[in-house]
Amino acid sequence: MPASACSSARVRHVVTTQVGDLLPAPKRWLVNFAVKRLRHLVPAWRISGAISFRKSLQRGARGAWSDVDLGPEDVAFLQYTGGTTGRAKGAILTHGNLVANVEQTAAWIGAVLKEGEETVITALPLYHVFALTANLLVFTKLGGCNALITNPRDIRALVAELARTPFTAITGVNTLYAALLDAPGFDAVCAARRGALKIAVAGGMSVQRAVAERWQRATGVPLLEGYGLTEASPIVCANRFDVAGFTGKLGLPVPSTEVAILGEGDEEIPLGEAGEICVRGPQVMRGYWNAPEETAQVLGAAGWLRTGDLGRMDQRGYVEFVERRKDVIVVSGFKAYPSEIEEVALRHPGVKDAAAVGVPHPRSGEVVGLIVVRRDPALTEQALFEHCARHLTSYKLPRRIEFRDALPKSPIGKTLHRELRPR
Repeated sequence: MPASACSSARVRHVVTTQVGDLLPAPKRWLVNFAVKRLRHLVPAWRISGAISFRKSLQRGARGAWSDVDLGPEDVAFLQYTGGTTGRAKGAILTHGNLVANVEQTAAWIGAVLKEGEETVITALPLYHVFALTANLLVFTKLGGCNALITNPRDIRALVAELARTPFTAITGVNTLYAALLDAPGFDAVCAARRGALKIAVAGGMSVQRAVAERWQRATGVPLLEGYGLTEASPIVCANRFDVAGFTGKLGLPVPSTEVAILGEGDEEIPLGEAGEICVRGPQVMRGYWNAPEETAQVLGAAGWLRTGDLGRMDQRGYVEFVERRKDVIVVSGFKAYPSEIEEVALRHPGVKDAAAVGVPHPRSGEVVGLIVVRRDPALTEQALFEHCARHLTSYKLPRRIEFRDALPKSPIGKTLHRELRPR
């Protein structure tokens, strides 16, 4: 796969890395040997002309240093994303975008974290913009330590690492927190870190109330939900650190950020009603790389970034997520939001995971389909339907319930609804 990708792209240099590259010998050799030969985590590959990371460092050390003038409008990197219109695109993030978002996040944290004293658990990969900004860049500014988790899906190893690491902060997605709460040995971690853990932040996907409430009971710290997207470097909104518990909201805009709920004609939607979440601020991208038409679809003349997410705003200015626009299920003209249906399903003690999708129907256009991973093997379709009927109006009720062993997930744990929709 890497070789075929390079042959069809204008790639001039390929640098390869190994897990132990920055460790001293002989530990470096042992780690790299174990990863490749004992745990078989490295598939076979061949890229002609590739050089190793350590060799590239040696070559660089022999070169002459030349300073480069940088300004806030200079491009830092292209962060690829599915964006608001589906196809992967490169969001042009400038140095100004990233510095602004780091400063905004640091101001939001305020006096909760102290410079030079914090350790954050980084279980999300650093190629994901949430971990890149919230963990790597923000904690670098704070002089903190990032404890990198190479394989967060290995929950047993993750719990062991948490037991060894005196961490004060953790970020992750809803599925990661849910898996930790179900993991053997996590109770002991909670007991050991109680009083030392200062913040737990969730982003990247919606937080389920049941998971947030379990987390607070277990750790004594509320699970703070935030909101962002690649095109905004990514952080847009966050809940306050002094909240007593889970709010069900995305929080308030971070400093120097405007959020508006707009209709399709850019009209402002009244408070409490659903519309598209739109963002304006110094962290908003320049546009999509070599995609002027798609850039024009999401960036208007007034500077508003259309996120593709539906939400509402309350009287206090708190933003609430409703649904991804493309995931909304339309039943006879009525909108059913998958996140609401999934939240209800997960209240049933026999449900471990759930995803709601639209199923084509000849009369109503769509009906709700519910795909469920059981916690209780004895759970039946009828029992789950009766549970949903007590909490949902008729058009939101699942008309098809399917049980599976697992739901398809992205590398960071998001449920891939598109893979569950009937074709």
